[in-house]
Amino acid sequence: MNSPLDEIELMRKIAGQNQQAFHALYQQYGKAIYSLAYRVLQNSTLAEEVTQDTFLKVWRQAAHWDPDKGKLKNWLLTIAQFTAIDRLRQERRQPHLYPDPIEEAEETHILGGEAHWQDGTVLKLLIARLPDEQSRLIDMAFFQGMTHNDIANTTQIPLGTVKTRLRSGLQKLRELWLESVNRTSTP
Repeated sequence: MNSPLDEIELMRKIAGQNQQAFHALYQQYGKAIYSLAYRVLQNSTLAEEVTQDTFLKVWRQAAHWDPDKGKLKNWLLTIAQFTAIDRLRQERRQPHLYPDPIEEAEETHILGGEAHWQDGTVLKLLIARLPDEQSRLIDMAFFQGMTHNDIANTTQIPLGTVKTRLRSGLQKLRELWLESVNRTSTP
């Protein structure tokens, strides 16, 4: 599969739903795609899923590869990279939080349990103590995975103001966090 003609023929067969050609493509490039996905995600399970998703996309979109625009390997790795980045964003948008609503939890009980520190309940409780203008932006940036530009566009707040509110909110959150840690570690 080193020559461009071999790659063109291989992709033509895959576009025709030839499973043997698809298997040959997987044998040739599967490790490279997995390696790239693992470098992005730092998680073997997610990297395996991204590898499968990448090859599924290739199976469905084999006719989209244009040999005049670049090498097959580069096209495959580009698909893998975008798939891995999408998966990384998806994982960051879905935090694993304590299942009970924060409003109903007793603050002293939550702050005292180590499990609550690990599952994010305390963090959500501390964020709720911030002014709305800061907590909303922190939620958008860190729990919804939005960029500063996305937040500015969504909220119609100037980019500089978004950055300032996030920085102030994170500083206040750090103070609250340290205060809570000190309170729970003192007998």
